[in-house]
Amino acid sequence: MSTPPLWPGADGTPIACREKLKMLEENHAEAAQMLADMLEDAVIMGVDEAAMRRIMAGMVAGLPSPRRRAA
Repeated sequence: MSTPPLWPGADGTPIACREKLKMLEENHAEAAQMLADMLEDAVIMGVDEAAMRRIMAGMVAGLPSPRRRAA
């Protein structure tokens, strides 16, 4: 999985800070590896690949927004 060509900020303009870009790329690489490992393990253990992809997508969709933290 390649990293996105740009990381859009909340206002739509691309993130330009080199340190932020470095961290985003590192996080992307770590997440991609973890997701690939999860999918492989599940398929090896007999889980339907399409079902596992739906489960993983549901996990991402269900993540709480860090902008909506309870006060």
